Amino acid sequence: MNPHAKLITTASLVVGTSITVSSNHWVAAWTGLEINTLAIIPFISQSHHPRAIEASIKYFLTQSTASILILFASMTNAWMVGQWDITQLTYPISCLLLTTAIAIKLGLVPFHFWFPEVLQGSPLITALLLSTLMKFPPITLLLMTSQSLNPTLLTTLALASAALGGWMGLNQTQTRKILAFSSISHLGWMIVIIIFNPQLTLLTFYLYAMMTATVFLTLNKTKVLKLSTMLISWTKTPALNAALMLTLLSLAGLPPLTGFLPKWLIIQELTKQDMTPAATIITMLSLLSLFFYLRLAYHSTITLPPNSSNHMKLWHPNKSPNTPTAILASLSIALLPLSPMILSMV
Repeated sequence: MNPHAKLITTASLVVGTSITVSSNHWVAAWTGLEINTLAIIPFISQSHHPRAIEASIKYFLTQSTASILILFASMTNAWMVGQWDITQLTYPISCLLLTTAIAIKLGLVPFHFWFPEVLQGSPLITALLLSTLMKFPPITLLLMTSQSLNPTLLTTLALASAALGGWMGLNQTQTRKILAFSSISHLGWMIVIIIFNPQLTLLTFYLYAMMTATVFLTLNKTKVLKLSTMLISWTKTPALNAALMLTLLSLAGLPPLTGFLPKWLIIQELTKQDMTPAATIITMLSLLSLFFYLRLAYHSTITLPPNSSNHMKLWHPNKSPNTPTAILASLSIALLPLSPMILSMV
């Protein structure tokens, strides 16, 4: 990509996210979302591969539909209530339309079909942006309007996302698709608690973004796109693959790693809110996700495949250190002992 175009699109991503996060008016929030949508499309289609072009078209059509629904919901609410303030969303039909629009933008079940395909057609760094940064503005809108939304509908969407995200990731061999279904499953954990404790949703999103960034940066460093190449990538960077294994286990939510903290707090908060059945169901559904995380972790360790591989082992004597990946990996693994300090900040 041309450096000037890359600078403009990157700046547009930052500006669009900032506008949506900091706005109180629906039109300003919608404008930020549109800037984000238009800015990420050149990153998706930069390889000019037919799959990348298909992914960019799918992303544009899906996000445009969601943006239209957001604008229609805000206009309907302004017509009935007389307020364009985001926090004054009180008209029931507008709340339903907004929940649908945000579910489409985030890729919640049953509006998830576009997300794995778009991630599969995108480069790894663009897939990282789609999984983390691009989800922050819609989650912010959901946080600002959470008190007006239907808790039963949100809980249903959350449980369905946790179930399908774990179920559909079981038979995948492409790492980007596996991480796409992982994102859908984690979104279920964020949405189920958003009405009762919005700060906990933000904490879960921050920790998820940190762990996902570690995984994507490691895969980008080792040039791993599918499980068959991951099997022999340990010969290239053994220490990085060992850190990747621990990060994947943390993403699965196994103690004593960082990823256990948000799930532990969410289950505790759901129990306090007399939602023990929902807590039990989403905990059991997380076992589905645990299976493919363990599968990825097994492939990333120093284990040889039981059969012959068509891929050559990648050896190299000198490898430049990657400081951001090392810092993110350390935080993704070892933050659980600092949980009292993290909770005090939240």
